[in-house]
Formats: sequence, C-alpha cells, structure tokens
Amino acid sequence: MTQDPLVIFTPSGKRGRFAVGTPVLTAARQLGVDLDSVCGGRGICSKCQVSPGYGDFSKHGVTVQPGALSDVNAVEERYDRVRGLKPGRRLGCQATVQGDVVIDVPPESQVHKQVVRKAASARVMTMDPATRLYYVEVDEPDMHSPTGDLERLKRALADQHGIEVDRLRCDLPVLSKLQPALRKGKWTVTAALHKGHADAHERILDLWPGYWEGRLYGLAIDLGSTTIAAHLCDLRNGEVKASAGVMNPQIRFGEDLMSRVSYAMMNPGGDAEMTRTVREAINTLAVEIAAEGEIEPSQIMETVFVCNPVMHHLLLGIDPVELGQAPFALATSDSMSLDARELDLSAINPAARVFVLPCIAGHVGADAAAVALSEEPYKAEVLTLIVDVGTNAEILLGDKRRVLACSSPTGPAFEGAQISSGQRAAPGAIERVEIDPVTKEPRFKVIGSDLWSTEAGFAEAVGASGVTGICGSGIIEAVAEMRAAGIVDTSGLIGSADQTGTPRSVAEGRTHSYLLHDASEDGGPRISVTQGDIRAIQLAKSALYAGARLLMDEMGVDEVDKVILAGAFGAHISPKHAMILGMIPDCPLERVSSAGNAAGTGARIALCNRSARADIEARVRDIHKVETAIEPRFQEHFIAANALPHATAPFVELRKIVTLPEVSFNSGGEDGGGRRRRRRG
Repeated sequence: MTQDPLVIFTPSGKRGRFAVGTPVLTAARQLGVDLDSVCGGRGICSKCQVSPGYGDFSKHGVTVQPGALSDVNAVEERYDRVRGLKPGRRLGCQATVQGDVVIDVPPESQVHKQVVRKAASARVMTMDPATRLYYVEVDEPDMHSPTGDLERLKRALADQHGIEVDRLRCDLPVLSKLQPALRKGKWTVTAALHKGHADAHERILDLWPGYWEGRLYGLAIDLGSTTIAAHLCDLRNGEVKASAGVMNPQIRFGEDLMSRVSYAMMNPGGDAEMTRTVREAINTLAVEIAAEGEIEPSQIMETVFVCNPVMHHLLLGIDPVELGQAPFALATSDSMSLDARELDLSAINPAARVFVLPCIAGHVGADAAAVALSEEPYKAEVLTLIVDVGTNAEILLGDKRRVLACSSPTGPAFEGAQISSGQRAAPGAIERVEIDPVTKEPRFKVIGSDLWSTEAGFAEAVGASGVTGICGSGIIEAVAEMRAAGIVDTSGLIGSADQTGTPRSVAEGRTHSYLLHDASEDGGPRISVTQGDIRAIQLAKSALYAGARLLMDEMGVDEVDKVILAGAFGAHISPKHAMILGMIPDCPLERVSSAGNAAGTGARIALCNRSARADIEARVRDIHKVETAIEPRFQEHFIAANALPHATAPFVELRKIVTLPEVSFNSGGEDGGGRRRRRRG
C-alpha cells in the first residue's frame, strides 16, 4: 500500500503524513504548526504564506519533486497580481499536498512571532570607527586654474583634515553626486570617508551639501545557523540605536550545518539558493532595524559580520562542500573587507563597506573569533572556559599563556527543535520550570509573563498567547528538574507512575513521559516531556561536554577555574540546571557567569574600533584548534557524558548544593537507552 505524502514543516520540525489534495494550511493546523490565517482560507489575507523547498533533504530523509505541491491556482495568481507574492511563496490555504514536501513557515506567517533573544549587552566602546564624517569648504572653480571639483575636494580634505591627496579614492556613483552637492551647499560639503585598519587608501563613500547634521550608522550582525541578530550602532559614540533579529530562512534546507552542506552537495545550485535566501533576509532585517531606529537605511555605511564557517561561505557565495569532509578546508580563514554591493546588500547605502571577522579554523569560525574579542580569554589570569551554545557550539579554553578552541555539533535541541512539544522562543512558550521534589508537581513561566503558573492571575496574564509549547531554556530546565526530583534516573530513563510516585508519569508504549501541562479540555495543547525529548537533550549536552573535556585533556587539566556561558543560552539558563544536566564541567557556581550575546558584542567592538580588527586578526593565529570530528577521545567523553550529570566525573561542587536522588528505573526491563533487554532461557 502506497503511503500518503510526508509533510515536514520548518522551523518547528513537525511532520506528518497527509492524503494527496490536503491543503497545506489544514496539514499545519492538524500538526499544531504556527501558521496564521484570518480569512477562512479564501486567499484574501495572505497571512498563510509558506515557502516550499525542493530537492534532496538528507536530514529529513526525503526528496522533494517539483510537483510536490499543486500548481499555482487562480486565487494565488490574482493575489500575486494585485498585492504581490515573493518569489517561491505559496498561499497555504490554496496549495495542496501532492507529494513529500518540506515547507518553511516564514516569521511573518507565524502567529506567535519568534523572540530572537540576542539583545545587545552593555559595553563601553573605545571609538575608532573606520567610517567618519568630514565637513570641508571647497575652493570655487577658477578658469585661470582649471582643476576638477573632485581634485579641489581632495585638496580641501588634505588642507583641512590632513588626509593625503594621493590616498583618496572616489567611485563613479559618488562622483556623480559631487557637483550638485557642492553647488547646493555653496561650495561646502560633508563627506563620509572610510579607511579600514589595513587599507592603504581612504574611500569617499557619500556626500551631502553643506554641513550635514545627520549621523552615520553601522550594523553588527551575528549570522547564526538558526537566527540572524543585528545591532544598529551609532558610529560616533557606539550607542546601540536598535536591535532586531529574524529566523535564518536557510532552516528549510536543514536545521544543522552539515544538513545544509549536504543539501549543497546533493542539489546543483543549492549553495547559490541558500546564499540568495540569506542575503534577502539580511536586506529585510536592515530595513526593519532602520525603521525601528528611526533612521534612513542609506545612513548605514558599514556592516560587520560574524558567523560560523558554513554561514561564512554561504554569505560570501562560496560553495561550502569542502567544509563537509576532512580536512575541512576553508576557502579563506582571513578577515575580509568588501563592498556591500558584492554581497547584494541593496537595502543599505550603496557605497557601504563590509568587514567579516577572520575564522579560526574549518569548524571554528568568525563567531568564535568575535567571542574571543569580547571575552579576551588570552588576557585571563585563571583558566577560563567559554561556551557559546547554539545549533553548533563554539568552545574556548585558556588563559594568558595559551588558548584552545573547538566546535561541537550540539544540534537544534537546545533551540526547542526535535522536541515533541518544542517551539522557538515566542510568547506562550514555557521558558522556566520548577518541580517540587516531594509532590512531583510542576510550575512554570512562559515568555510574555512574569507570573508562575501557580500564581493568581496567571491564566489572565497569558490569555492572549496561551501556553503553546516549550522552548530551549524550558526543556533544559524541565529535564534538570526531573532529574533533581527523581522522575528521571542517571541513565536518563523516565520512571513509571509507581516508580516516581506521581500520576504525571504517563505510559507511552514501552516508555513514559512526564505531563507538564494539559489544556486539552479547553482546546489547548498537552505539553509533555517524552523519553525521546530526554534522549535529544542527552545527545546535545553530551556533545557539548565532550568538546569542553577534549580541550581540558589538551590543556592537561581536570578542572577549570571559571566558566562563561555565552549566547542566548547563557543568558537564559541557570548555571545550576546546566550543571545538573552535565552540560558543562563541574565548577563552583559562583564562578559561572553569563556573557550574554558575546559574538554580537565582538561584532560591535570590531564595528566601532579599527585597532580591534587588527588585534583579533593577530590573536586568532595563536589560538590552537582542536578538531573534535577526528579525535578518538571525543567519542569516549561523549558516551560517558550521556549520564545525568555524568557516568564517572564526580561533580563535587554540584553535590555541595544539590542532592540528586539515587534512583534507577531499569528494573522494568529497559536499559539506559530505552530498549528492552532480551530475556534468557
């Protein structure tokens, strides 16, 4: 019997089989996918726009053929003609399932908008920007001394600001603005000049008549595999004017980096498709952040990017295929200075400049370099472990004597993906969890409310969003609390109701789940932590711990003096819960701190200070890369780290503040991996 087509939605990762002819909107609603619609499926509101993906998706195990969705119908044609649809977009209420398909739900089609939790951290900036404004008074033309307006502008810049004439460059688009600007300004202009830290020349980027009272701005962009976060910074004083973020639309090609490399390998032109997609998202983000900052996008004169190596290559339009196989060779590991137009960044000033921080090695990218620039482990007096966790974790270990680095493929579980009730961080998502160790009863907080679920007024406070699912920080705290309450044993196995003493342990076939919240009687979701969820978190945290442990082996130590948690993870997970899970090596909790979005901070430092660019270029050459993919000890550490918190490490500091129940639920015939043992005889 032929199976119904498989429909996979990203970024949620939810999937199911549906009969041929099922509208995409219907499939989304049945799976609980966050896809908006207010017109009743008549193709009027456009809220249900989706982006289907075609080709081979090894991560999802499907090949999407061109006819996977029905042809564009008259309703979609009319909407496109009247209001316009972005290329490749379909209306979910009109497109029907015809075959296996991967469908991305863009942020604007989601009811509960993603909260990109990468706000700018407070930081005093030492200002030495590459782009500056200069006001000059230019000599009027003289028939007896025939020189061009550009030559007299250069001479004025030399006389009034000490800029060498021979080092000034002006591209044709700016030259075409010069004569009107000079005459309108009565022979005075304000010029925007750019000189990078390694540039021999200064470039005239733009001109304004007379004394221009506006400001110049730059974008510091942390281009992650899951989210793109940007900070709009005033280039005069470093002030963050606005921060914004969007989901990385490349998610539909694969949630993790190797899935995207695989997509590029298996689909001719797939790398160019992913490059176009991410550049479009950056342009959209630039327009949005300029509007939020109440400036014109043309005032954005410079952009600094930090990103992992795969994102680095796809941003630059380089096929990442070599990063998918040993020896993981980068096209270039050096920093790059480019024109914005080379990256199709059309939303900002057409003459804007781009700086991309250097990569450290094949799997340790410019984002890790930015973290190093922000946190300066090479100046630390004590041995410091810095962990920046996302879909791919960057880990630094060192002090002023020596710094090591590695990356570890943690996967998307920490982001709420591959979790049964998981979702991205958005209003209504459970983000904090506590479980009473005696009663085994939970309470939780959701994004958008400061109240615990057991407090008066909670239902009213979350009335607009409801309780919709559980995000990355929520699932991490839930699993850690389950371990601390004796609902999960050391191997990660969830006990039965009899074993745990709570009816919230619900049998699900051969395993159990823990019921966190049930609103099914009111039409809401039933949110549980399943055995599969526990396994996903175990795999992710084991990869993280193993990477850190590998660096400690290389350094010849069994403990670290200080731990810094970076990124959205670091800002929203308590050190205690991270330690209970064994995500990070044991350390006194008072020596575990959060650095917020350290990669974004590093990008801002590089944007505001030219010498910082030169500094990090020199520093990355001294950082020693450890390659986890080919290191045999990584697998040994990974297996030992599957236990909660660890199979062999004593976690002495953790046990000073937390007593973990010594429970084992294997007696029911299950081993630590959730499989039944064969009976002998």
